[in-house]
Amino acid sequence: MLDAHCHLDQYDAPKEVAAQAASQGAFTIAVTNLPSHFRAGLPHVRNLTRVRLALGLHPLAAGNHAHEHDIFQESLHLTSFVGEVGLDFTCEGRDMREIQLRSFRFVAHCVASRYKFLSLHARGADSAVLDVLTEFSIPAAVFHWYSGPLRVLDEALSHGHYFSVNPAMMRSEKGRRIVARVPPERILTETDGPYVKIGERPAQPGHVSLVENELARMWDVSPGEVRSRIWSNFRQVLHRLGLISVLG
Repeated sequence: MLDAHCHLDQYDAPKEVAAQAASQGAFTIAVTNLPSHFRAGLPHVRNLTRVRLALGLHPLAAGNHAHEHDIFQESLHLTSFVGEVGLDFTCEGRDMREIQLRSFRFVAHCVASRYKFLSLHARGADSAVLDVLTEFSIPAAVFHWYSGPLRVLDEALSHGHYFSVNPAMMRSEKGRRIVARVPPERILTETDGPYVKIGERPAQPGHVSLVENELARMWDVSPGEVRSRIWSNFRQVLHRLGLISVLG
């Protein structure tokens, strides 16, 4: 199974979570919030065959971005995965709007000549994120936990992008409406753990099985068929980006 967006470094015991995920057969993309966090985590994941560490520049950490751009550029060759990156124009990030835009355009410029798997934050800034992807001709990116207008979702689909779905989305009416709008061949699974909760406990990579079960009901297929579909979608994204070899 695939957890396409998990903050592994934010758990109390990251190594235990990674080991349990591997024992359950989960392939985990561990996003980070800053390039310095990526650098700190890299030695700890080198020997974890089912974890890929992603290089992040989170929009809500924009106050630290000026000191992190050099680390981002220096680290980009160390991974095929970039995230969490994007824009957040909600009340939390509105005051940093211009800094965020400069940073996200910086990220898009960096990956335009050497494609990476992009896991995107686009809260309250869905059109702006899509505009930047289009400006820099990014062929396939993944909108994580999309919550924006269906109109922008449709436009993103027309540009070839994907959407990763977590348990929280499947619990809400709006989330399910968004998921139902996305063709099965454009969906990936994620947890966004530890921020998404299962009951009172943080979601872990193995909990993508809950998403698989909900998608199976929605698509009227078996959970096994959903898992095969998601893995096929993941391979297709990597193939389109010229990254299929990262699976070994």
